[in-house]
Amino acid sequence: MIGSLLIANRGEIARRIIRTARRLGVRTVAVFSEADGGAPHVAEADEALPIGASPARESYLAADAILAAARRSGAEAIHPGYGFLSENADFAQAVIDAGLVWVGPPPAAIRAMGRKDAAKRLMREAGVPVTPGYLGEDQSPQRLAAEAAAIGWPVLIKAVAGGGGKGMRRVDRAQDFGAALEGARREAKSAFGDDRVLLERYVSRPRHIEVQVFGDVHGEVVHLFERDCSAQRRHQKVVEEAPAPGLSAAVREALCAAAVRAARAVDYVGAGTVEFIADASEGLRSGRIWFMEMNTRLQVEHPVTEAITGLDLVEWQLRVASGEPLPLRQNEITMNGCAVEARLYAEDPARGFLPSTGPLSLLAFPGSVRVDSGVVAGGEITTFYDPMIAKLIAHAPTRARAIAELAGACAAVQIWPVRSNAGFLARLLARPEFVEGGIDTGLIEAAGAELTARPGPTPDVLWRAAQALLRQAAPEAGSPWTDLRGLRLNGPARAQVRLQLDGDCYAVDALEDVAGVADRTGAVTASGHIVVFAGGEAYAFTPPTPQGGQASGAGDGLILAPMPGRIVSVDVRVGDSVRRGQTLVILEAMKMEHALVAHFDAKVAQVRCAPADQVGEGALLIRLEAAG
Repeated sequence: MIGSLLIANRGEIARRIIRTARRLGVRTVAVFSEADGGAPHVAEADEALPIGASPARESYLAADAILAAARRSGAEAIHPGYGFLSENADFAQAVIDAGLVWVGPPPAAIRAMGRKDAAKRLMREAGVPVTPGYLGEDQSPQRLAAEAAAIGWPVLIKAVAGGGGKGMRRVDRAQDFGAALEGARREAKSAFGDDRVLLERYVSRPRHIEVQVFGDVHGEVVHLFERDCSAQRRHQKVVEEAPAPGLSAAVREALCAAAVRAARAVDYVGAGTVEFIADASEGLRSGRIWFMEMNTRLQVEHPVTEAITGLDLVEWQLRVASGEPLPLRQNEITMNGCAVEARLYAEDPARGFLPSTGPLSLLAFPGSVRVDSGVVAGGEITTFYDPMIAKLIAHAPTRARAIAELAGACAAVQIWPVRSNAGFLARLLARPEFVEGGIDTGLIEAAGAELTARPGPTPDVLWRAAQALLRQAAPEAGSPWTDLRGLRLNGPARAQVRLQLDGDCYAVDALEDVAGVADRTGAVTASGHIVVFAGGEAYAFTPPTPQGGQASGAGDGLILAPMPGRIVSVDVRVGDSVRRGQTLVILEAMKMEHALVAHFDAKVAQVRCAPADQVGEGALLIRLEAAG
């Protein structure tokens, strides 16, 4: 077994690897950027070394700095986690050339699967079914447009490198293809340094099903069953589960066998995931499931596989990297119950899932489910890295019970002042289509505002906030001698409290005495707010302003940066007339492009930004005047 391990990653996956390594008696070395000096993974490792500035390209993507840290620490092996350099074949080779153990697949296997077009050609040769489309080398816009027309609309443009929905566009009409291609290439170049694309037939009711595979240096390859990752937003996974609902034993056997063939075709070693797209319009059938790509690393959603198999996949990785055979043969790997995982992000669903950054003044997770988190209360979500707060995983004998437990856990999450998608997740998991297993990758988009809009405060939420405010205001809270609220010589007792939430004012009758209420309400006081948690949402109340204060709305004509980022393009000039919904500015943040649009017909009165500008959250970009 490897004696010491450097973890070339951060956050929850670094902490996850440390837990297993400690159990196995393996010494761990963490690396950290300037932004992560106080991060939990740094404190939990046996040793921690700095590797550079906060931006990932100057730290977690700096291969030389990571190798230098490995030499200084005396580590025997490097585990890349996922993201960053985990699927970089050149880095894997550099680790091996430095005389270290690479906890991952051979560089040749990473290269073979790294480009989606080449991987699909290889899979065809191995007898693995692939999605119909265009994989050619001719990347001219004219050739791509012609191939798209031949495939038929709608068509999917996908970057040949990377994943996570970056560099991907659905195109429904020929006249939209050029702009979509340009946007996909630009995003792919920014995210992966490679703007080449492939084309695929768009599947109308797609299911995303993937198979966990494992190989060892002795030539053995097994699968650990499948996961369903169909609950997605903008091609990024939101909820994952194992096993896939509605998959028959026969189809499962055929699917997993195809995944093993795929792994054998590249002499795969270590943990990998073979991803398939299924046309679910007529149920899950073998002839309508096609290979998409292979992720040559551990996946974010690996805990659901661990839950149903009872296995530790990081332990398997370390044992395989140490030269040991796979711990179990295929017939010894069994499946027990169902597991569901939800990705908890610092983002605001009501504002188009814009990332939310800042301090985590309040952070509490339920104890009823497994929680893999990279942050703790008092930490911070920065603009430098992925805004995932945690993964919540429920495992139960039945799918219905696992979903119910996870929905309850998401509803019990407490986070403030950073916004999170906890309430959105709770509503998604309670959605009848999801509960009944009738899911596809379009479920979240189809549900729209029913999932994303934060519900208004219920009477119970208002009452709890009012009680907390009364307790806070009472000179000696709960004393019958000093607390005269509700005192009347005749008539019913009343205690009216006024509260403000997001610019709206509420008048609440709070009759009950507040003695002991603080422990019952779940309301907390922080930074001048009374925060009530309900259904995964944080309702932050304040006393009303003298004017009752209304927040500025979309009609004020100010186009502000919703988050820190870089201006990609400015599509209007002063004096231009614009229509409601017209794109004005494209902002890149978190490696994704966000189109900022006009909210009404208007005239451009001011332009305060230019391409390549770095802007902060709330910066004025465009000022509009109503068309008159």
